[in-house]
Amino acid sequence: MTARLAYQYVVLRCVPRVEREEFLNVGVVVYCQATDYLGVAWNADRDRLLALDPRLDVDQVCDALAYVEAICAGDPRGGAAAAQPLGQRFGFLKAPKSTVLQPGPVHGGVTADPPRQLERLLTQLVG
Repeated sequence: MTARLAYQYVVLRCVPRVEREEFLNVGVVVYCQATDYLGVAWNADRDRLLALDPRLDVDQVCDALAYVEAICAGDPRGGAAAAQPLGQRFGFLKAPKSTVLQPGPVHGGVTADPPRQLERLLTQLVG
């Protein structure tokens, strides 16, 4: 029988105009402590984002998502957060921020394969 591992995840939302409380899911971050896994997958659909707000700087959203990738990977481009242990990096990424890219609530589950679960969540929640 395959081991079932607990994991947590947050959906990353693009919120172009906070006052309107409209958002589009653009990514997912998965953290599995048991396997020392922290990963992100994202899809910033330019047409859908611009339909939400034609003035949105989509390149800026992509840069913010690349920053999240760097933090997950422990890449120096992620700054001081990228140098922290995985659990603290996930804590940083799941903390609410008042920027265009915001994390949703933390959810959990079990999986035998955290990277595969990340891809499933991306397909299911982002498209």
